[in-house]
Amino acid sequence: MSHDRPTPSPRPVIAVSRREFLATSSAAVLAANLDAAPSAAAEPAAKLALEGGAKAVKQACPLGLRWGEPERERLNAMLQQEGLFYWKGPQTALMLERFQEVCPVKYAQSCSSGTAALHIAVLAAGIGPGDEVITSPITDIGTVIGVLYQQAVPVFADLGAGTYNLDPADVERRITPKTKAIIAVHLCGNPCDLRALKAIADKHKLVLIEDSCQAWGAKYRGQPIGTIGHMTCFSLQNTKHITCGDGGVVGSSDERFGPLLQKYGDKGFDRVKGGGFQAFSTNYRMSEPQAAMVAGQLTRLEAIASKRARLGNLLTERITGVPGVTPHQVHPEDRCVYWFYFFRIQPQAFRCDRAQFVKALAAEGVPCSAGYIAVPLHREPVFQQHGFFAGRWPVREMGLTTMDYTKHQTPEVEAILKTGIRVPIHEGMTEEYIAGVAEAIRKVARHYAA
Repeated sequence: MSHDRPTPSPRPVIAVSRREFLATSSAAVLAANLDAAPSAAAEPAAKLALEGGAKAVKQACPLGLRWGEPERERLNAMLQQEGLFYWKGPQTALMLERFQEVCPVKYAQSCSSGTAALHIAVLAAGIGPGDEVITSPITDIGTVIGVLYQQAVPVFADLGAGTYNLDPADVERRITPKTKAIIAVHLCGNPCDLRALKAIADKHKLVLIEDSCQAWGAKYRGQPIGTIGHMTCFSLQNTKHITCGDGGVVGSSDERFGPLLQKYGDKGFDRVKGGGFQAFSTNYRMSEPQAAMVAGQLTRLEAIASKRARLGNLLTERITGVPGVTPHQVHPEDRCVYWFYFFRIQPQAFRCDRAQFVKALAAEGVPCSAGYIAVPLHREPVFQQHGFFAGRWPVREMGLTTMDYTKHQTPEVEAILKTGIRVPIHEGMTEEYIAGVAEAIRKVARHYAA
């Protein structure tokens, strides 16, 4: 998603392993949770902090140091330069070299945001008026801004109930003769089912773009995210795993698209071949000071990604089997880097609504929030009114699409946003802190069990 905005005392209560759990569907997880209800109900219920009891989380949420000597070293080197323009700039060169070490693509281009990276990819894919691009309804609007600016049509597919990523079967159902691309959003840093999506893309001759904006350091079946789709896009916005305040990177190893990335990030001008403006684009360039910051940040990435993966997986282990709670579903061979942790509650399992559940968790010392985005993207006013350009949508007026977002349906997405609870995960946290968060979830679930 492009995403220029904006995370004890354990007791086993489940008869299956974490690996078995992670490979199952959310329905199977829920069944296991319900089967575990009798043993969970037998546990003594501690008094909620909301009602005067002791907090489950004994320490404040730790804060991590995000920058220091690696970034200072690069910024000091940048200050010795005569110019700060990206082309042939030493900081940009080093940044892209380090980027290609963690995401080994042949071509990479720095840019001003994750939104810009996605627009560059859409341009390189040749998306034009009336073309359809299938993507996720739970994402930042930056995922589809580039699609809309090319006068193309975002088509929103439904998501997996526990992964929160594109459901490949629903993606294939929504393909039409106008479909030209799929943008797979690795929501929360959890890899999409790229093997299935790539097979669909190949079958229908579509371009697969990975929106890796929340997925720095993630791995799909052991392979770095961003290396399976035809193109990949990352965000360096302030809330992301690594940052320069705002920025992005787009990459590809496909010879059809990779050589186009530079010019589509630089007003359509090919700085290698020259020859005037053979294409049209906007100015998405990143400056040398930003690149210097990123070059320093990239030395931290593996430690950040591995720590977040470990903490998120620990939280899953500690809440697996809690009746009425569906943990974040991650394939056992993947590495999710948890831009945030997202779990769901089953409303029928509790004597409270989600708002009360979240209020009780917060009182236990867990920084959390109900849901993620307020509504699926196609429920936002600008989509409901089809008013993307000064209140108008030219491609619809010209008959190039019949898309009506007021009738667009993604039922699982609606359910996810109504039952999901967001919990921050970051590398500054400790296992002890996460264990406290897990105990808080267990405690609140026991208290309100129906």
